Amino acid sequence: MKRRTFLLTSLSGVLRAPHAASAQTAGKIARIGILSPTPPPKPTQPISLAEELSRRLQELGWVEGKTLVLERRYADGRPDRLPGLAADLVAANVDVIVASSPVAIRAARDATSAIPIVMSFSGNPIRDGFVVSLARPGGTITGVAILAADMAVKRLEVLKAALPRARRVAVLVNPKNPSNAEQLATLRTAGAALGLDLEPVEVKRAGDYTEASGVIARTRPDALLVPSDPGFFRDGRTLVELAAQRRTPACYEWREFVEMGGLMSYGPNYRDLVARVSVFVDKILRGTRPLDLPVEQPTTFELIVNLKTARALGLTIPPSLLARADQVIE
Repeated sequence: MKRRTFLLTSLSGVLRAPHAASAQTAGKIARIGILSPTPPPKPTQPISLAEELSRRLQELGWVEGKTLVLERRYADGRPDRLPGLAADLVAANVDVIVASSPVAIRAARDATSAIPIVMSFSGNPIRDGFVVSLARPGGTITGVAILAADMAVKRLEVLKAALPRARRVAVLVNPKNPSNAEQLATLRTAGAALGLDLEPVEVKRAGDYTEASGVIARTRPDALLVPSDPGFFRDGRTLVELAAQRRTPACYEWREFVEMGGLMSYGPNYRDLVARVSVFVDKILRGTRPLDLPVEQPTTFELIVNLKTARALGLTIPPSLLARADQVIE
């Protein structure tokens, strides 16, 4: 199946970002702040925002440690720490803040009205009040929006197609991430139409899945859906192992989960999105105003299926779904 393609809106905005024009001056080392609600990346994590961003910026002519400094700030799963960390980045006089997830974007926005902010990745930036519109952001914020709730519904539909007899689906929920609540509400509506009962399983402490694993073992759902969440992405290997231990078919957002042994994923390509984030950062460093950079949405979406995992779970994936897959891992 060819990767599904969607339209990308583009136009320009109306206000000026005073910090952007002066960011790239002769002989100056650019300073990029990275603000994330998660703990720092794990050594076992297949990819991290900071490392991928550094690599992509190098392709655009920036070299970390020579012409570029990345100021990393992680909230360790405690969103209440984000305002202080954002203020710290402002005090460090960074040229751009790359904020991961709506809670981090909001903290960065509240900390500064001058420093450009690149969203990586926002769920619904218009509803959240970050931009006036995708085509005309209208301020100092721009970047990439993934519309997490809509994509969560697509993953639920794919999961139902893979498991037509499924009736109960557990959904991991980070109660500290408002985007998870939005995704769950949207999933409930979609689930009802698909004949599915959704059972939220909360992960109350970042990185601690002991309680969630116990709930899944006790309730024995037909499947597990992992929504969009920076912490869940960071803990991808742990979540894949949890699903394997509980013999629970699971659908994820990113292909990296499936490459680690997860059953299936549907969503954009993470590396492609970070590449787009790096382009935003590069353009701002070279003098483009954020309001002149329309917010982008993913233009391609991948369905990845791991047949080896399916066989281990005793599942037969319908041929019609395999025919739609962009990649089948044997």
